[in-house]
Amino acid sequence: MKKSYDFSKSKKNPFAKELKQQVTIRLEKDVINYFKKLAQETGIAYQLLINLYLKDCVMSGKKPSFSWKTAA
Repeated sequence: MKKSYDFSKSKKNPFAKELKQQVTIRLEKDVINYFKKLAQETGIAYQLLINLYLKDCVMSGKKPSFSWKTAA
């Protein structure tokens, strides 16, 4: 292994930013706590678990279902 390397002519990976996109979302505390507990049980980071769950929803075409009671 060299003592130092010259990265002055290196280029950024053009595909790196296509892999993931950083976003800010607001989640309820109980949701975060659920995934953090699951992370401790599985040894997988909670952010990755949330991403895997959402990806599963995308792949299987799951859609949320909502029902509100209408005022009389």
